[in-house]
Amino acid sequence: MAPRGSSHWSTRARLGGRLFCNGASRSIDPLFFGDAMLGLMMDYPLTLTTFLERARRFHGKKEIVSRTATGIHRYTYKDYVQRVDRLAGALKMLGVNQGDRVATFAWNSFRHFEIYFAVPCMGAVTHTVNARLYHDQLAYIFNHAGDRVVFVDASLLPVFEKIRPQLKTIQHVIVMADDGKPVDPKVGLDYEALLADAPAHFDYPVLDERTASGMCYTSGTTGHPKAVVYSHRAIVLHTLAAATTGLLGIEEGDTILSIVPMFHANAWGLPYTAMMVGAKMVWPGPFLQPADLAPLIEQERVTCIGGVPTIIGALYQYLKQAPGKHSMSSLRRVIVGGSACPPNLMMGFKNDFGVWITHAWGMTETTPLGSVCVLKSTFAGLPPEDQFRIRLTQGLPSPLVEARIMSEAGQELPWDGVAFGELQVRGPWVISAYFDDPRNAECFQDGWFRTGDVATIDGEGFIQLVDRTKDVVKSGGEWISSVELENAIMLHPDVQEAAVIGVYHPKWQERPLACVVPKEGATLTSAMILEFLKGKVATWWLPNDVVFIEGVPKTSVGKFDKKVLRERFKAHPWPEA
Repeated sequence: MAPRGSSHWSTRARLGGRLFCNGASRSIDPLFFGDAMLGLMMDYPLTLTTFLERARRFHGKKEIVSRTATGIHRYTYKDYVQRVDRLAGALKMLGVNQGDRVATFAWNSFRHFEIYFAVPCMGAVTHTVNARLYHDQLAYIFNHAGDRVVFVDASLLPVFEKIRPQLKTIQHVIVMADDGKPVDPKVGLDYEALLADAPAHFDYPVLDERTASGMCYTSGTTGHPKAVVYSHRAIVLHTLAAATTGLLGIEEGDTILSIVPMFHANAWGLPYTAMMVGAKMVWPGPFLQPADLAPLIEQERVTCIGGVPTIIGALYQYLKQAPGKHSMSSLRRVIVGGSACPPNLMMGFKNDFGVWITHAWGMTETTPLGSVCVLKSTFAGLPPEDQFRIRLTQGLPSPLVEARIMSEAGQELPWDGVAFGELQVRGPWVISAYFDDPRNAECFQDGWFRTGDVATIDGEGFIQLVDRTKDVVKSGGEWISSVELENAIMLHPDVQEAAVIGVYHPKWQERPLACVVPKEGATLTSAMILEFLKGKVATWWLPNDVVFIEGVPKTSVGKFDKKVLRERFKAHPWPEA
């Protein structure tokens, strides 16, 4: 008989102090039972190194493709892991130790992907820096993070050099160039030369799964950007969930084009998910115009793309204007997040390309998948219009993520699809605090993260974002959803974009002002927009006025930047009633 606690014992149940094993029962000491249970599972750390080694062993023939300034770069996962080994060794030779922050100032490319694994697997922290932020924000982020090393794309050197004199902790600048020309030693180290001089083998340390692996800052629309630190454990669990059919459903046979930047919430976790399952990756570099993306999707037979509505919407409009020029027949999944997906964009992709857009919600603070909209099988019998309405929601909370909505008075609200309040979440990949930030107390409540999003949750558990707390229009003590108004306006066939903001009103505190971008060649009037909205929203929600603008300003990650519009129209004169 095998000794107690050996692998021979498979626990099925414990009843009244008896252990049931393989159909037989034996009396055992309750204290020993506890110890035995601890010994039944291996103490196996959840770290990104396991994904790297899995790619090395199982997916060496799969491709990684990048568009560069000089053309298409193409190699395999076998080549990739060998270069990751060299990069980890090179960083060790430069004195990078466990816990050190290593920054990236780069576009989506194969080299950036190499950094994504070399740095955390050696025990350091990958800090992706948003290249589109203002100079003062960039300087703050580098200094606050205390980065020791920074990798810079050659195309971004002019921007980096402007802030370089303000950086206090950077010891090494490593330049990533595509043209093959040597990097000026006065500027920094050459990435390719660094790898060439590094040893071919690297012994990765055994890391605690709660070790920091990544760092990313919020976009900082108000105040300084806030620092989010991810553990290996959080990213591994997030990756496992993301690959399931209930979320993104990514598998080995997929070809993924990550349009969302690698400096934006870990590119929504796509680099990690691709590595884990062995999917082919396609990186677009800085070339994010529709005319660049469409041929890349066609030529590489891309099956999955992810991006914010502005980018995906621009791609859709480009394809519509040149029907048949580029085939989208390989696409099976389009993931949209960052802000609400306009109904006409979702329906357009389905009607023209046969692909339902997968609506997702998340934040830098949620690693980022907080919820994903995948219809339940029980919805199969619903009318098409009801199914479409559900697809426009942000879906169910991700597995292991809990959600609730709270009133301004701090009361939890019912899941009835009507009551709306601040969305709060918690889970194994939701942060519990920002790194070194005095605003922590106001951002967390009783172990829940306060998202700042206003939402409803229906009886099935589907989340519908109503607005941001800072963007909701507060009129006469009631809230008006700017997002719902925008979506309704953008259903108009002659509207390209629309943003709704709250503007001071002497009687009602605030009233909605619609800022509308007409499609090229279209003629629109305020009266036409208001007439179109009648019956689509509550009468008291109707904007008090409509202004026409050339374009809606965007943040560094492609979201509507309403603070710019609020400043521009803060003294807007309301028409007389």
